[in-house]
Amino acid sequence: MATSASEETGGGVTGGRIGDDGSDRVRIQRVQVLSDDWYVLKKTTFAYRRNDGRWQVQSRETYDRGNGATMLLYHRALGTVILTRQFRFPAYVNGHPGHLIEAPAGLLDDASPEARIVRETEEETGYRVSRVHKVFEAYMSPGSVTEKLHFFVGEYEPKNRVSDGGGVESEGEDIEVLELPLDVALAMIASGEIVDGKTIMLLQYAKLHLAAARC
Repeated sequence: MATSASEETGGGVTGGRIGDDGSDRVRIQRVQVLSDDWYVLKKTTFAYRRNDGRWQVQSRETYDRGNGATMLLYHRALGTVILTRQFRFPAYVNGHPGHLIEAPAGLLDDASPEARIVRETEEETGYRVSRVHKVFEAYMSPGSVTEKLHFFVGEYEPKNRVSDGGGVESEGEDIEVLELPLDVALAMIASGEIVDGKTIMLLQYAKLHLAAARC
């Protein structure tokens, strides 16, 4: 474990990569590992070819915690969703009381997105579902965090609940499980009770696609 800065690659223009348009627009010059404690924080110096063709040297810090997955459980007939409430320290230090209402989520840790979200959902909510539907992918904070999140929805029935959920205590999780009408959850976005980005995105997806299918 290293928490002080270390040089990963030396000087010079290296690490070019072909962009989606077939052009070489990024050339890595230097990578420093600033912290490798919980996850990996790096400072990268690179040359970027601007739209007018000029090269500009820039420096960015990136936080790499791996990719993740999240899922909204919904009951089509009842019009309800399963959410969780848990303490989030980064939100707490930024002025929030700390307990956020969220959709279940977790890091992939080398598992497939589908397998990981089924497991995480059961750990957090106690609901075991076998059929899930991927709806989209998104970078949640692309200015500094490398994580790409895979979004899923899945139908649940009361019989799918095999435990109380609550998360893994050894990992510090202390999760409350909530079953809410979709309309109530949507209203909680407007009232500021739900402020988690991934959850807002999934609830809006449910309003546009799942609720419409009930009509």
